Amino acid sequence: MDLAAVDPDRSEKGSDFSGLKVAIIHYWLVTWRGGEKVLASLLKLFPDADIYTLFYENSACQPYLKNNRVYTSCLDFGLLKRHYQMMFPFYPLGIKSLKLQKKYDLIISSESGPAKGIDNPDHTPHLCYIHTPMRYCWEFTQTYLDSMPGWLRGVARWRFNKLQQWDRTTIENVDRYVANSQNVAERVARFYGKSADVCYPPIALDLFDHDLVDSGKEYYLSFGAITPYKKIDLLIETFNQLDRKLVVIGNGSEKSQLERLAKGNIKFTGPLPMADVIQYIQNARALLFPGEEDFGMVPLEVMSQGVPVIAFRKGGALETVLEDLNQPQKSTGLFFDEQSVPSLLKAIEGFELLEPHFDPVYIKNHARQFGEDHFLKAMSGHIRGVLNNTNTSQGITPGETV
Repeated sequence: MDLAAVDPDRSEKGSDFSGLKVAIIHYWLVTWRGGEKVLASLLKLFPDADIYTLFYENSACQPYLKNNRVYTSCLDFGLLKRHYQMMFPFYPLGIKSLKLQKKYDLIISSESGPAKGIDNPDHTPHLCYIHTPMRYCWEFTQTYLDSMPGWLRGVARWRFNKLQQWDRTTIENVDRYVANSQNVAERVARFYGKSADVCYPPIALDLFDHDLVDSGKEYYLSFGAITPYKKIDLLIETFNQLDRKLVVIGNGSEKSQLERLAKGNIKFTGPLPMADVIQYIQNARALLFPGEEDFGMVPLEVMSQGVPVIAFRKGGALETVLEDLNQPQKSTGLFFDEQSVPSLLKAIEGFELLEPHFDPVYIKNHARQFGEDHFLKAMSGHIRGVLNNTNTSQGITPGETV
């Protein structure tokens, strides 16, 4: 069945999953970012699903989950919740405390933490939509350690190793892995020895309703969390040497420090309503995307407004940014090869030579291929597969893409 499950205002609601009792296990719900946007799309397939999570911040997430019962772990209180990212040694304890409250027909874990480790005594079919194997205990441990005080690193490294050992014990809990990118599917194969089908995350369809803006392009843009692995510090260091304007939208642990280092050509807006973000995107020359992301929805959200992207040549950006220096009119941006000031400066210089040749309509049409309707159609197929016990993850070859 071709599922026309998009925004309820655009098409008929419903699917062939009506009547199913579904539990969605989401790692934590304290902000509303990319992983939570995936959760919101899954709830269009299963609007009455019960939600299980380690931590839950009512003020940030309740407006999106008004119709759902949310169950939280034993860690969801006080200082533990306030410092949820530092509570990684206790994640196994937290997920163990989450007990399924009824007999379900389907479990979907939305995973970049320990969600897939939930106990499943009834052996309910379990599909894991994996944003990444836990970054802090597999491939990016050193990045997290470098952001910690020196006295804490030895203990943290030991705890990361223990968490990795526990994570291995949960691999077989899952009947089917679906990765958010080929990049993550490769990690699932490498770390878990499992194949993962690929279903790219959903880009909201209403983003494509805005008219393209051709004039008033005065600044470069950074949009998203301001945390160490996002490498916003590289942007500040670069633009402190560059006679160009930079607008930084978002919040995070490094914001205050980077604000103190930034010169007057760099503006920090903090978090903004999406309507304001759209205006900033429309009037940007290009998005700067200097981190290595598992997938990264922000470049596509920016491309939906016809705006090109300058990205680090690694990770999920390789699956979303099209670069053809000989045909910039058929490109959606370009790459730089090293997370260094000289490499980024060279990319910006190259971009400005090609800038008049980028085609906003081409860029927008490329982003549209990642729209939410494609996600829901593909996920429906994967869900039917796991419910019918077909094509479960056995080998190490990624499967379907949208």
